[in-house]
Amino acid sequence: MNINKEEIHIVWFKRDLRLQDNEAIQNALKANKRVLFLYVFENSLIEDPHYDTRHWNFIKESLVNLNADLKKYNTKILCVQTEVVSAFNQLFDSYFINTVFSHQETGLLTTYNRDKEFTRYCRNNSINWVENNNNGILRGLLNREDWFEKWDDYMYDSLITNQFNSKNFISIEEITKLEKYFHIVNLETPKHKYFQKGGTKTAWRYADTFFQKRHEKYMYHISKPSLARESCSRLSPYIAWGNVSIRQIFQEALKYKTEANKRHLGAFISRLRWQAHFIQKFEMEHTMENASINKGYQKLKKSISVKYQKAWEEGKTGFPLIDACMRCLQETGYLNFRMRAMLVSFFTHILWQPWQASSQHLSKLFLDFEPGIHFPQLQMNAGETGINILRIYNPVKNSLEHDEDGSFIKKWVPELAHLSIPFLHEPYLMTPLDEQFNNLELGIDYPKPIVDIKIARKKASDTLWNMKKNANVKKESLRILKKHTLSDRNSLLENN
Repeated sequence: MNINKEEIHIVWFKRDLRLQDNEAIQNALKANKRVLFLYVFENSLIEDPHYDTRHWNFIKESLVNLNADLKKYNTKILCVQTEVVSAFNQLFDSYFINTVFSHQETGLLTTYNRDKEFTRYCRNNSINWVENNNNGILRGLLNREDWFEKWDDYMYDSLITNQFNSKNFISIEEITKLEKYFHIVNLETPKHKYFQKGGTKTAWRYADTFFQKRHEKYMYHISKPSLARESCSRLSPYIAWGNVSIRQIFQEALKYKTEANKRHLGAFISRLRWQAHFIQKFEMEHTMENASINKGYQKLKKSISVKYQKAWEEGKTGFPLIDACMRCLQETGYLNFRMRAMLVSFFTHILWQPWQASSQHLSKLFLDFEPGIHFPQLQMNAGETGINILRIYNPVKNSLEHDEDGSFIKKWVPELAHLSIPFLHEPYLMTPLDEQFNNLELGIDYPKPIVDIKIARKKASDTLWNMKKNANVKKESLRILKKHTLSDRNSLLENN
């Protein structure tokens, strides 16, 4: 133990894995003491069922990218695997920690409880903990009276430009000595064919190609399962893990927006606003992680079917577009918004399963898992908010409209690739003679539909429409509207 310990500041990275437009770093550099960058691979999060290896690999790639940039300043991020309090206890043996700088994380209940524990730890150890707002999300709001105006002001405010100097940081040599006392994480990751690679450098490559060219068909292809992969921004994982800030992307979009592309980039900007809206909703009502935000729907009881859930999770429901979407998500971590909504709708309406039973499976698959988007969207697509339009997606209709040539189904459900278009979308229409002619036996080579979709749709529609009339549902709907509705809802939709 060093009795003559240097007093330092620590920047604790979480889901803000970037060097620029990062207020925590800005605040630390202003504080006139040397800074140590820290990332903790928390065992409690690694073990949390919402997360998957794909998330940790993305984070590792992001850290490698950051370290490559920091090398020129003779520093790097100390990457350790333990719990946060344990990491700081160990650091106290070498340094006196004056202040910890980080952002306010809108995360899972696990991270919320972790932050409460860390607050107590800082108080007991005379550590200052300075948290900054993240992406314009405000903590402690009771309503949305002026939230959008404040968020918009934040988006238009100047980006934070951090200037680095080697003298500001704990050196690589010192960090290497520190590493002897920790379980150090190997940041190497396997090569993969389909997953997007983490890191700010890669994020800006996607951003540049989107704003320069790919956005031109954004609104035409946004609902198409195949074409959306090219025409949508593909920035969601980089925003979710903080490789870029929403403000950086917002301002970049404004730079490129013209009268000619107003429809496309205006719609993209609108979706950035909607994203923030849902994250703010989750920040203000985090109980929706486990329970319906509208308490009237908490009395909705659905029978659990392990058979249905397993078929859905494995992409073996007998409905080609549903199965293609799930298999694609498993392999790539990406699916466009409409197809995500359809997967949830199918699970909760057609299979009549509780949305909670889909939550962890989907969060593990989404490379861009963002709690503040995930849980509000699950409930909205399950029809359990009481304030949103009830949408029961028809997978056949969506298949015919958005995968007209069947290219998406052919890629991800290859056992059907040789079928003609009508049978590709609805293989269960084949007669025994058709099956023989096409060398495909339903129930053997590809599943028969696990439910009668017409009966299931009617049951879901009747039940949920009747529930909207329930007194408790109506009461809760008014409460939700009062708490979460913007004074000017149209501002989220503006394309100018």
